[in-house]
Amino acid sequence: MTIERLENGQRFCRVLRYNGTVYLAGLTADDLSGDTTAQAKQILAKIDACLAKAGSDKTKLLSAQIWLRDIADFDMMNTAWDAWIDRSAMPVRATVEARLAGDQYRVEIMVTAAVG
Repeated sequence: MTIERLENGQRFCRVLRYNGTVYLAGLTADDLSGDTTAQAKQILAKIDACLAKAGSDKTKLLSAQIWLRDIADFDMMNTAWDAWIDRSAMPVRATVEARLAGDQYRVEIMVTAAVG
């Protein structure tokens, strides 16, 4: 089986498809001026675009890993997540506090989904 790197970058692949599964790298917001909710909304829109590029969508999510700069922002992140997620197709999920690439990054999200 062939590994398809759909968005291969300098340091990592952003979107990879293999054996009926799409793997996304951890995504962050482009506009870092917003709070955790605003950044999460941006990331979730990026996830939608990346999944579509790979022939999938959020109804096919298998897992999600979410890193927050401050776990106190858990409810703020969930405001965006709850508005976006398909409640009939919930993935397994973990959310943890972590040191991110810089203080302006409030959240990072990585997902895996089925294709087709």
